[in-house]
Amino acid sequence: MRLAFRKALRDDEGGATVLAALAMSALIAVVVMVMHVGSAVGARHQAQSAADLAALAGAGALDRGVADACETARGLAMRMGTELRECTIDEWDVIVTVGQPVFLGRFGMSDAVASARAGPE
Repeated sequence: MRLAFRKALRDDEGGATVLAALAMSALIAVVVMVMHVGSAVGARHQAQSAADLAALAGAGALDRGVADACETARGLAMRMGTELRECTIDEWDVIVTVGQPVFLGRFGMSDAVASARAGPE
């Protein structure tokens, strides 16, 4: 019995299987991380696009009043799947900040936030 145990310890049989399993685990972890980073980057780009369009829409509606400009920006941000966090008017410029929730798996929820400014300049 003791001889068989020592022989099994010296034998390399099955070592490649263990190494392959570890390599696959590492590869899966890297793929999951890349997917989360890609999701966050995509959400950030979508939030920036929504902020740009909301600021432009708000600037276009500014001639009807400050409240209408911010309401127009809010409506456009909602249609793009984001939330208008802040809308301010600086002379003839409309400044908006939008946010979009991003699910990052085990890391929880986070927000992709973007701001934009639009005006006659």
